[in-house]
Amino acid sequence: MTNINKDILRLAIPSILANITIPLVGIVDTAIVGHLSDAAAIGGIAIGTMLFDLLYWNFGFLRIGTSGLTAQAYGADNLSECRKLLTQSLTIALMGAAVIWAIQWFFVTVVLAIVPCSAEVETVAKNYFFVRIWAAPATLMLFAFKGWFIGMQDTKSPMAVDILVNVVNMLASYFLAVHTPLGIVGVAWGTLIAQYCGLLLAVAILFFRYSDIPVFRYSDWCAAMRWPQMRRFMTLSGNLVIRSLCFMVVYVGYTYLAGTHGDIELAVSSILMKLFMFFSFFVDGFAYAGEALVGKAYGEKNESKIKDQKSPIVDVVHALFNWSIGVGLLFTLFYALTGRTNIEMMTNDADVITASTRYIGWLIAMPLISTLAFMWDGIYVGATAGKQIRNSMIWAAVCFVVGYAATYRLVGAQALYIAYFAHLIARAVYLTIEWKNVKNYG
Repeated sequence: MTNINKDILRLAIPSILANITIPLVGIVDTAIVGHLSDAAAIGGIAIGTMLFDLLYWNFGFLRIGTSGLTAQAYGADNLSECRKLLTQSLTIALMGAAVIWAIQWFFVTVVLAIVPCSAEVETVAKNYFFVRIWAAPATLMLFAFKGWFIGMQDTKSPMAVDILVNVVNMLASYFLAVHTPLGIVGVAWGTLIAQYCGLLLAVAILFFRYSDIPVFRYSDWCAAMRWPQMRRFMTLSGNLVIRSLCFMVVYVGYTYLAGTHGDIELAVSSILMKLFMFFSFFVDGFAYAGEALVGKAYGEKNESKIKDQKSPIVDVVHALFNWSIGVGLLFTLFYALTGRTNIEMMTNDADVITASTRYIGWLIAMPLISTLAFMWDGIYVGATAGKQIRNSMIWAAVCFVVGYAATYRLVGAQALYIAYFAHLIARAVYLTIEWKNVKNYG
């Protein structure tokens, strides 16, 4: 095996192992609710999750921006810059959590006044939201820690944190929902407990594994938070915030539009999206490897690695796509063989199962169609190509809206999946075209 493939697997495998547990949490949560209650309860958890997507996706730059910038600082052997980036990211995370807490009542009232859902769904969503919201500081700080660890060419530390968070989440959610009077709300309490457990582990790793990079010194914090030091981080973050808003158009729009077709279709869309994303978490392992390796190469300022068509960076990109396409082929086969079985594992509601079977073809097609978009994202993050990352999602959001508007009168709820696939294709095409420009950065 070549050194490039060894480096990719060294970084990708820990992320994949961690990511495997992420969709399992959503699947277990949905399965718990699906077997404890009805379609309205599944829809309520989907709406509650959507509320957090609206909040947290705006802070996606804490992971993505921190990862790319830290990888470049690491490649330049600039540990003081690495320390500064973590200080900045953690501080912004705490400030963001304070804002989220301050606006929580106003936010949930406004969103639920806009989102079409039944009274039963709204009640479940509110109960879920007002418990899980208290995990905001831990959630946002974990974004920062994960990005920083990846930028430091370390995917084992975020693996340990993610596995702890997700195992605690599954066990606590099951116990509290099934064996205590909390019922469905126990799922939210499980998430709350798990997030703070993960934060404690991340802080412990920082102090014990990175003891040579002191972070929480007052003088360093004051210097790091001055605008000249923050400018590059905030410029990249601005582009990533716009990207996140466009993601919300797609993913929140998907849930919102599913709700307009009734509780059954909302439950179906929630289940299918979790199965869609199960594949993406495998590909994301290679995307994280792309962030680390591409960012490191840019930080080393080695022009030959960037501009030479036969350079190692080009070989890395080719190898990343070889691995991701292979994963896509495996999941296409997996979904073709087990599509209905996966749905039945997540609910015993006969109406939801019957409705879901109409969309299994989309589930089978998704891996190969989406793998380019997911893989390019990681490569562009490593290059800190904020403008291109932003523009790709603007085009993708436009294609999602147009795809749904042009087809929903003709095919009904099938338009949701036409629109979702249109956004994936738009991302992949734009980023493929732009790569010839981005690879010449440095």
